[in-house]
Amino acid sequence: MRRVAPPTGAAPPESAGGLDLLAIAERVTERYAAEYPDEDERYEPSVWRAWCRHDTRYLLQWAVLDLEQITSLDNQVAWLAGVLEARDYPLDRLARAMELAADEVRGEGRADVADRLVAAARGVRER
Repeated sequence: MRRVAPPTGAAPPESAGGLDLLAIAERVTERYAAEYPDEDERYEPSVWRAWCRHDTRYLLQWAVLDLEQITSLDNQVAWLAGVLEARDYPLDRLARAMELAADEVRGEGRADVADRLVAAARGVRER
């Protein structure tokens, strides 16, 4: 099992674009855990889940801010993918987490945010 420190520093955003990022990130983390039960063997369960919720909240916020032309989701995701890749984290799992997040926000009527996340996930897969 790999030892990874839990997220520290400033807390990720709780809401963006009318979305409850806390609730969405929790649902994404549960769905991700169901698809990748081996994460509990690779990392401390409470820590990887904390990171999943943390990163998902930022990904969702970046997608909203991208639509508002405040930031570039593609640039932010490229940075995150680089960090995760350097830590030997499988990037296909990052892409899948983004697809799960897209599915969740689509269910909340935000197809625009979902479409941005799906496009960015495709970019991760093509890396």
